[in-house]
Amino acid sequence: MTHGVIDRVEAAVYRVPTDQPEADGTAEWSDTTVIVVQLGAGDEAGLGYSYGDAAAAAVVETALAPILLGAPAAELPRLRAAMDRDVRNRGRAGVVACAISAVDVALWDLRARLLGVPLLALLGRARDRATVYGSGGFTTYDDATTAEQLRGWLASGIRTAKIKIGESHGAAESRDLHRVRIAREVLGDAGLFVDANGGYGPGQARRVERALREFGVSWFEEPVSSDYPGELAHVRAGAAMDIASGEYCWGVQDAARLLAASAVDCLQLDVTRCGGYTGWLAGAALAAASGIELSAHCAPQLSAHAVCAVPGARHLEYFHDHARLEPLLFDGALAVEGGALAPADVPGHGLTVSDRAARFRVSGGV
Repeated sequence: MTHGVIDRVEAAVYRVPTDQPEADGTAEWSDTTVIVVQLGAGDEAGLGYSYGDAAAAAVVETALAPILLGAPAAELPRLRAAMDRDVRNRGRAGVVACAISAVDVALWDLRARLLGVPLLALLGRARDRATVYGSGGFTTYDDATTAEQLRGWLASGIRTAKIKIGESHGAAESRDLHRVRIAREVLGDAGLFVDANGGYGPGQARRVERALREFGVSWFEEPVSSDYPGELAHVRAGAAMDIASGEYCWGVQDAARLLAASAVDCLQLDVTRCGGYTGWLAGAALAAASGIELSAHCAPQLSAHAVCAVPGARHLEYFHDHARLEPLLFDGALAVEGGALAPADVPGHGLTVSDRAARFRVSGGV
């Protein structure tokens, strides 16, 4: 087999139960689904994954694998363009974007492993460590559970934490503010972020933003849905805190719309949704051109490399579910030290599917 030619494409689905029922402003869940992609080239394999619907594995196997098999891994730009063209009539957003993102990450990882260099050396190093913020504080938590989780973040050296608000599509505003008060009491002078997941309407979001000032909140994520950049911009125009959004950018075009609307103070991108590392770097360039910083949404084990590759990246979200399950599924997971994740000096990103993952697999051959 020619060195560096992709000869295996495998996709598998894993489902990991949460440690208790969870909800945010607009959704509730009891498990997390992970689509894991491995691309083989001789004795090397690159690994990528995304969080989403199991149907993404079928997209990899039926639509993307024929494009990849027999192609040199070094031709990543050509392969990305071919995948993007192929999915035009399949619908680029959502499931398809997650599939392409997982494949793109695996391609970058495979290229780095074939070269015997760390992924960050291939992406380009801007810093050695990615600052994290603790994220959880689900609306299903009682006060004691919320406080316990926040104390855990502080004990681990993390100096900023985020909780969910916007409960029941904004129908529990008084409880939202009560929980923010609890969070401030626990965190002391540490940073406090909130995330409504688009649960409020525009007027309510502006009223809640004013109330949040009392608690020193510095980051208000998705006060209204990112589907409406103009409404986000209206909230931002009068806000005393940073307005953030972008986790549902399925490609650089979605990021461009948020930036063109002046909707955010900090653009969030999810490397497992926005087109992998290729999409992340493209979005970072757009943000830089707009004078806007970037933040990585979730998937901390992959996001650490992305943040360390971009000078304008502010931090990454150390999301409770992903921080818990990634070390269950993968060997080589990074640990938080001093409130940050530091990519290891190993080929690729250093992650491999663990034997521990077998009990969570629901389909596929990985």
